[in-house]
Amino acid sequence: MKAVGLYQYLPIDDEQALMDVTLDQPAAPQGQDILVAVKAISVNPVDTKIRSPKDQTESSPRVLGWDAAGEVVAVGPDVKHHQVGDKVYYAGDITRPGSNSEFQRVDERIVGKMPKSLDFAQAAALPLTSITAWEALFDRMGICPEGRHAGRSILIVGAAGGVGSIAIQLAKQFAKLNVIATASRDDTTGWVKRMGADQVINHRNSLDDELKGLGVDTVDYILCLNATDQHWVAMANAIAPQGHICSIVETEQPVDLGLLKSKSASFSWEFMFTRAMFNTEDMIEQQKLLNKVAEGIDQGVLQGTLKERMEPINAENLRKAHSFLESGKAIGKLVLTGWD
Repeated sequence: MKAVGLYQYLPIDDEQALMDVTLDQPAAPQGQDILVAVKAISVNPVDTKIRSPKDQTESSPRVLGWDAAGEVVAVGPDVKHHQVGDKVYYAGDITRPGSNSEFQRVDERIVGKMPKSLDFAQAAALPLTSITAWEALFDRMGICPEGRHAGRSILIVGAAGGVGSIAIQLAKQFAKLNVIATASRDDTTGWVKRMGADQVINHRNSLDDELKGLGVDTVDYILCLNATDQHWVAMANAIAPQGHICSIVETEQPVDLGLLKSKSASFSWEFMFTRAMFNTEDMIEQQKLLNKVAEGIDQGVLQGTLKERMEPINAENLRKAHSFLESGKAIGKLVLTGWD
């Protein structure tokens, strides 16, 4: 089968950073695995971070990619929720080969039914970001997705990227929160408003000062999708008493949790691969939430986040996609579709 892989971890302008390779098709699925014919893939910061230069080599091609949409072509004997012919979308498992290949084996518990109203490319833009946003909002921060906390406020830092694009919608359309998004350019500001943000501030300035400019002293929740170190003090100032901060961005230095003590505020990390990495008892929750997102898309409550589409799926285009992501200028999601 065709795939894109790497042997060395190199700068993206090196043609060997990502290479076209031919691999054996995965063996017939066992247990709860399904085999998917991959039709479209999306690129995320996790891909560029794992691929980034380091003194390490692989004896066989390492396949990256943790966002895909495709069609089920075989199922393991213990599979309960999918069958051959199903159109599915998923983010996969970081401990297993990725989706940058024509076929991929994946555990059905982290695979959802694709939105019926989207094509493969549009669907591939959603899984990783939807899982991350859903888990951050509803699992980590405990916000009610049925609107029980309606009217509370959330600040989403770095909201024009893939996770922010769907997080705005989940917070607004499902949880009924007042959403304050951060953006720093005209095009990103326009994008987050299109996604449903009520208000927009500039994260190039101090977040707490920007909020005060809106007449907002504190917010109930903060979802940090950019530069946790840089914004930590401002977030600690801006979080409401008994509020919650969640971040997906690792820090260079440990954050000072003491800044939250007087407010009895809490902090948590979100890493969407946790359930699959540790084979947690609740892995099936990722399938469930992907199905709920698909329902929201098909009902017109949520909108897709695809911004850029490239064809075909090959090493040259994946290198271009990685380079664009590393530029820091990406808005929404970038998807590659179709094999040569």
